[in-house]
Parts: sequence; C-alpha cells; structure tokens
Amino acid sequence: MAKRHEKFGAGVEPKDAVKVNKESLSNAMKIFRFVVPYKWTFILGMVFLLFSNMTTLSFPLLIGEMTKVIEGKSKYQINEVTVFFFGVLIIQAILSFFRIYTFAQVSEKAMRDVRQTLYAKIITLPIFHFEKRRVGELMSRITSDITQLQDVLSITLAEFFRQIFTLVAGVALITYLSWKLTLFMLATFPVLVISAIVFGKFIRKISKKAQDELANTNIIVEETFQSIQAVKAFTNEQFEVNRYTKSLNKVLQEALKAATLRGGFVSFIIFALFGGIVGVVWFGARLVAQGDLILADLLTFIFYTAFIGGSVGGLGDIYAQLQKTIGASDRILEILQDPSEMDVTDNSKSEAIDFGKIEIQDVHFSYPSRPSVEILKGISITIEPGQKVAIVGTSGTGKSTLAQLMMRFYQPNAGAILMGGQNIQDLDVLAWRKMVALVPQEVLLFGGSIRENIAYGKPDATEEEIYQAAELAYAKEFIEAFPEKWDTLVGERGVKLSGGQRQRIAIARAILKNPHLLLLDEATSALDSESEKWVQSALEELMKNRTSLIIAHRLSTIRSADQILVMEHGKIVEVGTHEILMAKKQGIYQKMVKLQTDHLQA
Repeated sequence: MAKRHEKFGAGVEPKDAVKVNKESLSNAMKIFRFVVPYKWTFILGMVFLLFSNMTTLSFPLLIGEMTKVIEGKSKYQINEVTVFFFGVLIIQAILSFFRIYTFAQVSEKAMRDVRQTLYAKIITLPIFHFEKRRVGELMSRITSDITQLQDVLSITLAEFFRQIFTLVAGVALITYLSWKLTLFMLATFPVLVISAIVFGKFIRKISKKAQDELANTNIIVEETFQSIQAVKAFTNEQFEVNRYTKSLNKVLQEALKAATLRGGFVSFIIFALFGGIVGVVWFGARLVAQGDLILADLLTFIFYTAFIGGSVGGLGDIYAQLQKTIGASDRILEILQDPSEMDVTDNSKSEAIDFGKIEIQDVHFSYPSRPSVEILKGISITIEPGQKVAIVGTSGTGKSTLAQLMMRFYQPNAGAILMGGQNIQDLDVLAWRKMVALVPQEVLLFGGSIRENIAYGKPDATEEEIYQAAELAYAKEFIEAFPEKWDTLVGERGVKLSGGQRQRIAIARAILKNPHLLLLDEATSALDSESEKWVQSALEELMKNRTSLIIAHRLSTIRSADQILVMEHGKIVEVGTHEILMAKKQGIYQKMVKLQTDHLQA
C-alpha cells in the first residue's frame, strides 16, 4: 500500500520559477497573438480606459476647487461645482461599464480561441505524448492555466495600464502643483521598488508551487473517476478521499504561504504609503505656512498622492499576477509547440491511397517511456490483400504493440511497415487511418446514445447505414430490446452495457467505417461463451473480403486463418496454418492448443 501511495502521490515535477525578464515576456507575448483578431475591440477598451482614468483624476481637482469656494478664492459657486462633480461621476460610471464590457469581450473570445487551439493541439498529438503527461495535468492546462490568462486579459492588463496612467499623470499634476513637495514625496519610491522586487521573487516561487500542487489534485480526481470500479471493488473510497485531502492540504499550505507573503507585502506598502502621506502633510503644512502653497492645492496634492500610492501598491500585486501568468503561458506554449500528427484546421481532403500488400520488415520497437526494454525484436510478416493473419502468443510478447504500430500510434525504432511497397510513415496519417479499423479487447464507448457511438465510425452516416451496420454486427436485436432503443444512453465509458454488447457496438462502428485493413486485438478474450458466440459471428461478418490481422487469445477463433504466427519474447517463432502448426511435434502452438483444450474439458 505504501508503494501504491508513493506512485499515485507523484505529480507533475515542479518546474523552475518563471522570472519576468525579456525572454519570459517574449514567450508570454506569443499567447497574446490570440488577441490580434480582436485588436480594434481592445483598442476601443483602451480608449474607454483612458477617458475613465481622466475623469477619475479630475476628482482631486474638483475637491480642490470646492476648497477654494469655501475659502472664497474661487469664481464658481458651490452648487455649480457640485453639479459639475456629479456630471463627471455619471460620465465616469458609464465609461467604466463600457471599459469592463469591452475588455470582457476581448478576453472571452480570445480564451475561447486559446481553449479551442489547445484542445485541437492535444487531441492531435501522438499517443506517446499522453504517456509523458497524465490526463489530469492536461486538463489543468485547459482549465486553471487558461483561467489565469483570462484574468490577465479581462482584469490585470486593464488594471496595469490604468495604474501606469494614474502614476504618470498623477506625478505630472503634482509636479505642476508643487515641485518641492513632489520631490519630497518621490524620495519614498526607491524603498517601495526594492521591496516589490524582493517580495515578488518569493511570491513567484510559492505561487508556482501552489499551481503545480493544484495540477496534482486534478490528476488524482481524474485517475479516481476513470478507475471508479477498481476503487469500489477494493473498498478504497476512504483511501482515495485521504489521498485527495492530503493533496488539497498541500495546495492549501502553498496558497497560504503565498497569501502570507502577499499580505506582508501589501501591509508594508500600506504602511510606507500612509507614512509618506503623513510626511507630505507635514512638509506641505510648512510650505503653506511659508506662503509657497495654498491650502486647496495642498489638499489636491494629498488626494493625488493617495492615488499615486494606490497605483504603486496595485502594480506590486499586478506584478505577482503577471509572474503566475507567465508560468501558465509557458506551460501552454510547451504543449502548443509540440508537433501534431495532423492539422485539423486543414479542410482539404486527403489523397486516396491504393491498398495493397502489407510487408512488415525486420521491425524493432521499444516504447518511448521504456526505451531500454525492446518489445519487438525483428518482426517480419507479409500480408496479402484479403488474407486473414492471426498472431498468438503469451501475454507481453508484443502482439498488441504490433497492432499499435499498424495504427501508426508509434513508429518503429528500426525496420519498416510497407503497404504496396511504400513506407506507411510516408503516407498521410489521416488517409492511412481511414483505411484501418481497430476493435480492441477493452472497448471504450462515449457517454452518449447507442446511435451516436455506432455513428462514430462514420459521422455523416445515414440512419439506414447505422441500422444495417448494427444488424451485421448482431447488435440490432438487443438494441431494439431497450426501452429507448437507439437513443439508449450507454453511460460513462459504456458502463450500462455488458462486455458482449459493447464489443458488438464497436464491431458495428468498424463495419460502418468500412475499412480495408481490420485489426482485431483479442476482441473475444474477455467474454463469456454466449457473448463470444454472438461477437464471433459479428467478427466473421466484419472480416468478409477484408485484410485482417487477428490477435487472439482463444485459439478456437482463428482456425480458419490463412496464416498463424506464433510470437514469443518479441519474435516470431512459428508460422503456418492451423493444420501445419498442429502437425509439428512439440510445437509451441500445439502445446498452447492442448493447454486450452484441457482447460476447457476440466
């Protein structure tokens, strides 16, 4: 149990903290290419932002004017200034609404495009990429990482520009009011900048750890839900809850560390800012006493100082948010830069391939995740068009691996698979896979209806074609026995159907696809005798006039094969028909048949 816990507790390896520098900003800006199609909407939002800020910065001036009215030094009446003040407030409220709505339009549309692009990239990656990254990690990239980007586009980026504008315009205005007081106030800035750099460095590291721990929790949930039957069968509900709770507590610890640092940083900033304001009031009072400044201008200066201080404090928080966003951008870009098998945005039709003789020539293969373990050790097979070739052997000899190579899920490390004399790796992957259908031992159906699952073999199929495929797969009878018939929901991964029913749905799907090459990967090994009878009948129908590669566990199902290949330790050790192989004295195939026959008789 301890080993299992250690294995499942392993999450995404923490990456180096992402620093805000020229290179990281350059990488992050690549994500902002998704904003380019909406640049005019973004520019409009910036216009609303600019005018909204201008109205906000007019507040201290208006308060100063009210003070002048009270002192009797203004040419306006208090009612006139008050009405004008309310007018500015209304304009500011309207501009703020349109600013928020406009930036929301940009962020929502851009993030829709990012999600679509990232999903399209993930789904077109080669199979071995899913061995490198667990499903929970990939889901975290699509969910939490993109949410961070969305926050930046809709809130953080707008706030950044607003704070910068407030800072620059505010400093210009207070310099105009009193350059002496401005120099005194700006003397506190170096302390704030240095503290922002120091605190930011630690906040960045802690936030990155919290993000990685959150990805780990998603992985646990994904694995648990996918293996819910195993969880319940072994009564490990409490174990899984404890494992998830432990991971959540790690997220909590890291998040609280980050919150502690952010809280300490903000507290320091507030102390420094208000301390600075007290100092400004003290020095300003001396200037008023000396006649270098009037009271109304001092009041206006204090309000602008508060605005500027708020901007500096806001920039510190924005800086920390940008650091987290750059980390999220890097993780998304890492996936987007991986090479895809195909381009789903290319609507041009693949060129048709002439199907011919298949030759597997001296193929060697090791899985990318286990490069030191050679699974196939020089496999050579010739399959003529229309032939039924069966592969048998004990578990772990590489039978299913060969089927995966035929599907081009992986590439051979050495040797080649040829079709009509041409290496299948040189063919268009879409065109090749359209010619091939795989019926695996463990059929995974989608959570929709039976009709939708059969139509997955040919999404544009007519109702008649779907019904005919189901009939040929001996599935129509049990489908129409359900109350909802073809609209029966199969449940998550097809859990509402029996193993034999799932297999026949998969066979109907393959019939609908109408492939040239059929790969049957132990399609009947996990079935009872009754289900096997129906599934075997469906398979015989499916194999008619098709080139078939049959990976079999139950040897009784392959007696009619044109060729039987016996594999052992990644090599082919016997070749022949059923009769030829049975005639071999002390042959491996003969022993396997005898063993299964004795087992059945027992």
